[in-house]
Amino acid sequence: MPEKEKPIKVPAFSEAQSRYTPESRSRLMRKIRSRDTQPELMLRRALWQLGYRYRKDVRDLPGRPDIAIKKYKVAIFVDGEFWHGYNWPEKKPRIQRNREYWIPKIERNMQRDRDNTMALQEMGWTVFRFWEHKLKKDFDTCLGAVTEALEKRKRAK
Repeated sequence: MPEKEKPIKVPAFSEAQSRYTPESRSRLMRKIRSRDTQPELMLRRALWQLGYRYRKDVRDLPGRPDIAIKKYKVAIFVDGEFWHGYNWPEKKPRIQRNREYWIPKIERNMQRDRDNTMALQEMGWTVFRFWEHKLKKDFDTCLGAVTEALEKRKRAK
């Protein structure tokens, strides 16, 4: 079992590096959804139509999965590309403003994602992490992977 990494320290956000006033940034950040995003809703609707009952944003599981099917121990996360570091080696150098904050912030999010995935797997859960764009572009493949795992778990019971 791999040892848990030491958490990355994220410095305080620097107002000096920002192009926005605190009020305008607050307005922008309020528009960013952390739950009930379009790709997440698509997946939930499809699972419901197939007869799978789930819980959303489950607080008592590591990482608070977006969708958890406790009966079959399947956890699903729908990750936003910016916040969870999609294609990070390519995107990291392109961050121009407030690098001292954003780089550790995103790397800490990625580290937390790994830790939560590992913790769930150690508890016997099957974990899926989908990028929002992957769900939008290749929805059937993603849904197929989840339903295949659910069917396998159903047969094992």
